[in-house]
Amino acid sequence: MTYYSNNSGSSPSPFVSVSVLVGAGVITLTVLVGSCAYVKPKYNVWAAEMEGSAQYAQAEQNRRITILEAEAKLESAMARAAAEVERAKGVAEANLIIGESLKGNESYLRYLWIQNLESGSNSVVYIPTEAGLPILEAGKR
Repeated sequence: MTYYSNNSGSSPSPFVSVSVLVGAGVITLTVLVGSCAYVKPKYNVWAAEMEGSAQYAQAEQNRRITILEAEAKLESAMARAAAEVERAKGVAEANLIIGESLKGNESYLRYLWIQNLESGSNSVVYIPTEAGLPILEAGKR
C-alpha cells in the first residue's frame, strides 16, 4: 500500500482528521443553536397569529350560525302567526254562516234542544217558565 505524501514527506495524522470533524461539528451545532435562537421567537409570533386567526374565524362562524338560527325562528314565528290568523278568519266566517242560518229558525233550535235532552247525560237543566211553559223567547220582549 502506498501513501501519497505532501511536500514535507509525512502523512496526515488521524488525530488531525478527527479534530477537523469535531471542530466542524461544533461549528455546525453553534450555527444551528444560533439559528434556533433567531427563528424561535419569530415562529412563536407566527403561531400566535395563526391561533388568533383561527379563533377569530371560529367566533365569526358561531356568530353567523346564531344569526341564521334567529332568522329561522323569526320566519317560523311569522308563519305560525299567519296560519293562526287564517284559522281565525275561517272560524269567524263559519260562525257568521252558522249565525245567519239560525236567525228566524226557532223551530230548528227547539228540535236541537229536545234532541240534546233526549240523548244527553243525566244532568239537571233549569228552564225558565211562565205558567208552567218554557220561556223560549225571553230576549225578544
